[in-house]
Amino acid sequence: MGRLTRSAVGALAILSLVVASCGGDDDAADQNPSVDIGGEPVESGFPADPEPQRGGQLVYGLEADTDNFCLPEAQLAISGIQVARAIFDPLVVPDGEGGYSPYLAKSVTPSNQYKTWTIELRPGVTFHDGTRLDATVVKNNLDAYRGQYEGRNSLLLAFAYSDIADVQVRDELTVVVTTKVPWVKFDAALYNSGRVLMVSQSQLDASTESCATEPVGTGPFVLSSWDQGSSMKLKRNDRYWVKAPDGKPYPYVGALEFRPISNDEERVAELRRGDINIMHSSSSSDISGNLTQLRDAGAINLVVSREYTETMYFMLNVDSTPFDVRENRVAVAQAIDREKINEVANLSFPELADGPFAEGVSGYLEENGFPAHDAEAAKAHVAEMKESGGDTAFRLLSSNNPSTIRVSVLAKRMLEDAGFTVELEVERQVDLISRAISGDYDMLFFRNQPGDDPDSNRIWWYGGEDGASNLVNFGRFDDDVIDENLDIGRQNPDEAARQAAYETVNRRMGEQVYNIYLFYQPWAVAMSSDVHGVFGPELPAGDPASKRLVTGHPLLGLWIDGSTAGG
Repeated sequence: MGRLTRSAVGALAILSLVVASCGGDDDAADQNPSVDIGGEPVESGFPADPEPQRGGQLVYGLEADTDNFCLPEAQLAISGIQVARAIFDPLVVPDGEGGYSPYLAKSVTPSNQYKTWTIELRPGVTFHDGTRLDATVVKNNLDAYRGQYEGRNSLLLAFAYSDIADVQVRDELTVVVTTKVPWVKFDAALYNSGRVLMVSQSQLDASTESCATEPVGTGPFVLSSWDQGSSMKLKRNDRYWVKAPDGKPYPYVGALEFRPISNDEERVAELRRGDINIMHSSSSSDISGNLTQLRDAGAINLVVSREYTETMYFMLNVDSTPFDVRENRVAVAQAIDREKINEVANLSFPELADGPFAEGVSGYLEENGFPAHDAEAAKAHVAEMKESGGDTAFRLLSSNNPSTIRVSVLAKRMLEDAGFTVELEVERQVDLISRAISGDYDMLFFRNQPGDDPDSNRIWWYGGEDGASNLVNFGRFDDDVIDENLDIGRQNPDEAARQAAYETVNRRMGEQVYNIYLFYQPWAVAMSSDVHGVFGPELPAGDPASKRLVTGHPLLGLWIDGSTAGG
């Protein structure tokens, strides 16, 4: 039997009943209300003829805390990205048609060869400190993100922008980016899953501590106070540059508070009690169970989306034994019954995944060569490993969220049944990301790689450049086949060639088993019955708003029906 770290013992206690049900309950899914994620996401309770009202306060329950909003240096997961959307604005945002729409940018235009990109900015936009958004501060931001700005130390995004050769100011509102190679989807890189937003010059030049804790953006809300680990309070930006139909600036609500509540069940309970009035969740059992029941009872409004969503998977560190050998990775994949895990932990709600690309994403394949569940083959291989003196013990790292621990415990049991010795370790989400970056893990339950254009995920899979390793290839694999085809996908404007390249990447991922893919994870936002407007208004360029939730959602269009609060 594998060991549990001290931090895992307490977390596992609350899951004893779930683990005991590992034998399965064939009727479990039938006992829960259904939620349709097959069509376009629809916000329940949204009025047919909405009349947004101003005022009131939103209290938003997040799945995790974030301790650094010095964006070029930050390690943002979904909770941090959602907070950042309140304080900062990006140059571009996803639109409702699968592309990218200018936001702070007025236009983003490539040259014929896709090696020069011209970014024209909107006039009249100001940061919270009163300074203007101009080409110089945007250049400095981009330089900071790519690790070329003195005083800032980019970590996650320096590699993402390593193909930028130069950033120049053409005039007060125009920035020109020159790339080392043709970069067909550079506009998507300007969004980078919601991690690239514009910070003020004062924040860029601040000390390490001040940059992390005193965020200054152009966004719809301004920081009022921050009690780290407990509450961040924001107030409306009365000078926000986007105007609502009533002629006044967005946002509608007067105040916004974020509270990190890592326990999924507690977050739902606080929504039910009225302690919070909006929350997000990727807990499939809650989305298809408690939250859907509350929606059907009229107690809450709910929107569920799997558009361009991310993948849940076990990431294997190929620099660590036993995962430096492909056959050992195959045995782990064979030992894990993904369908059973999905049934017990998720009520079979999300779609199972064999690879990184969901249906509808370039590179998707119905079959990519990923090993099927075969418990006997896994046992036989582990027995051979032991006979030859191989190492069959490893650490499985999970976040401290009950829904992720639940999946990890089920997988741990299956791996131990095959003969592996597994030590479960549990960390806060922010610490888990730090350990992924440093390579301090063997097997890690992870959620990443939103189903956007695959070039946006190149950062996570590319082996390295110019003799330097890629620190954000957390799995530590360096695969020439994957690198070659990621280069084709980045540089070739022909969509058929790009599709073929990403299909090759998908097959290689399946054959080499760098990750144990589990399922494509839907996301939900749940609100009190008087809160509306998750997806926000039409975008400034006139494009329809995106219906994705995986990289957060806009906050400017949220409103409270019948609010009597001022502001």
